[in-house]
Amino acid sequence: MNWFLLALIALAAAAGASEVAGFVKIPVPSGVFFAVAGLAALFLILRLLPLRARRVVVFGLTFVVLAGLSGGLCYFQFFIKPQMVKGFIAAAFTPKPTAVTAEKVAKETWPPSLPAIGTLHAYQGIDVAPQVAGIVAAVHFKSGQDVEAGAPLVDIDDSVDQADLKNGMAQLKNAEVSLERQQQLMIGGNTAKAQLDAALATRDSAAASVERTKAIIAQKKIVAPFAGRLGISKVDVGQYVAVGFSMVTLQQLDPIYVDFSTPEQSLRTLAIGQEARLTVDALPGQTFAGKISAIDARVSQDTRNVLVRAEFPNPKHKLLPGMFAQIDIASGQPSDVLTVPRTAIIYSLYGDNVFVVKPAPPKEGEAQAAEKGHDNLIVERRFVRVGATRGERVAVLDGLKEGEMVVTSGQIKLQPNFPVTIDNPGALPPRAELPKP
Repeated sequence: MNWFLLALIALAAAAGASEVAGFVKIPVPSGVFFAVAGLAALFLILRLLPLRARRVVVFGLTFVVLAGLSGGLCYFQFFIKPQMVKGFIAAAFTPKPTAVTAEKVAKETWPPSLPAIGTLHAYQGIDVAPQVAGIVAAVHFKSGQDVEAGAPLVDIDDSVDQADLKNGMAQLKNAEVSLERQQQLMIGGNTAKAQLDAALATRDSAAASVERTKAIIAQKKIVAPFAGRLGISKVDVGQYVAVGFSMVTLQQLDPIYVDFSTPEQSLRTLAIGQEARLTVDALPGQTFAGKISAIDARVSQDTRNVLVRAEFPNPKHKLLPGMFAQIDIASGQPSDVLTVPRTAIIYSLYGDNVFVVKPAPPKEGEAQAAEKGHDNLIVERRFVRVGATRGERVAVLDGLKEGEMVVTSGQIKLQPNFPVTIDNPGALPPRAELPKP
């Protein structure tokens, strides 16, 4: 047995030394061979010792091993384990970087303007309605037709009025003959002046009756009072129409005007003849130019707004009454402003703010790594003062600098100093423009 242990010690020591010297390559660390050689040497020594000494050595070794295990457990329990728990807790509560989209603050040149919203109105617009009731005899127009002033539109049955006219003409003729007879008698002195006056009054009454009948007949021939475009017909031949019944609308579309309200503070920049630009949702990408034609003579006590009217040429009749219009009034020279996307602004009761992306401050021992890249990013809440809005861009008057990176989406998950990563390719496309009411 002793010779076997000696051989094992020599073999293990030789294998470890050969691996350390590089003579052979063994897929086992050299320390394992040395440990095997040491254990075998210890076991050989124990076998060579007397029984009493062997017991003392075994007891001492056992005590040392148990003391080492107890000390290791205590060190792990009271020193290593608290550090591990602290590290686990810190890692669990450390926020993970949040993916956001971001965009740089841009400088743009905006001409100052006064934005407003309004509704288009026809230059002249009426509901064509009869003054007298009756049965529709003829309709001379088609829905949507352009007509000139005086063009016939609707005929109402006037057969009874024509008969009344003939009766009135006969009475007028008889009254004229009677008046002529009384005049001849008056010249000869054969009648009293009272008879002549009565004949004259009868003739005038008959003439008035004829004129009245002619006026009623004319009222039953409805014509266009001005040139314009007709709407959808609401009347058919043979239909009975009452007084004031709307048979069709007539709108003069060129020019066309828009009425809009603006705060009283804007009166200092408004003037008759000032240029105005108009856009409508029905014609995206098209802008119409016009001028302010009138400013109301009073300011509303309820809203403190003043009513303004602008007039726009409309030769192709693209603009129609009732359309929702967006108006911009030019009010000065262009100026440079800082702008951000509208989605970057967080509107709140305690102030408008944005999240600005900036590099995180380097930790101890990480200064070199912080200088090499900008992947370690955090956000800072910044309060701003916003100005005018143009489309999807908002002017920022104070709080930002050109070139700073602001978060444009994902703000709901952020808090100050949160780590973030910028993921612009994953941003949602801009929403489609919604129609206005």
